[in-house]
Amino acid sequence: MSLCLHARNLACERDGRWLFRGLELELRGGEVLRVEGPNGSGKTTLLKILCGQIGDVEGEVLWGGRPLSRVRAELFANLLYLGHSPGVKAHLSALENLRWYQAMGGDAVDVDACFAALARVGLAGFEELPTAQLSAGQRRRVALARLSLTPRPLWVLDEPFTAIDVDGVATLEAQLADHARRGGAVLVTTHHPLTDIPGLRRLCLGEDVGVPEVAA
Repeated sequence: MSLCLHARNLACERDGRWLFRGLELELRGGEVLRVEGPNGSGKTTLLKILCGQIGDVEGEVLWGGRPLSRVRAELFANLLYLGHSPGVKAHLSALENLRWYQAMGGDAVDVDACFAALARVGLAGFEELPTAQLSAGQRRRVALARLSLTPRPLWVLDEPFTAIDVDGVATLEAQLADHARRGGAVLVTTHHPLTDIPGLRRLCLGEDVGVPEVAA
């Protein structure tokens, strides 16, 4: 199966308003597609549609050239999705959160790898603290540690730069670039201007609900 996520003629209406219509996109290995648009333009909704979390829409989503309805399990096995919320459990430590994520994803739990992933995102020394005691940026870093811990070719990231500092931004940009260079694919919503990212393209959502603009 080739690494390709494809949307055909997607249309989504919410509360009597079209978020988008006639949307076409294709994301292959080695590419980073940045979804842009003002608040309320449907960025998060689009990501959830492409990940199979929302199905009551017009059009079709394909994974590896096959309808998502037929290969949903294959997509999930290749997908790492990080939502707008960090999604960490406040009563668990950073280390426990990563071990929980690994177990839920069906991956072997490697404690040493969890420690290494937390160190890469600047959380060395914070591994055993309950995440309720961490700052918003540190909780975001716990979630982002999964990028180096969970090997998945397709990353779908909703506002991953939220609340992280300058060093965290530089680390995450480098991770996105490295993932693309290794043949991975990234679909990301962000207001942060991405720089030096190979294979970067833009999908612009907005007030015009015709075919959204796709730009290199």
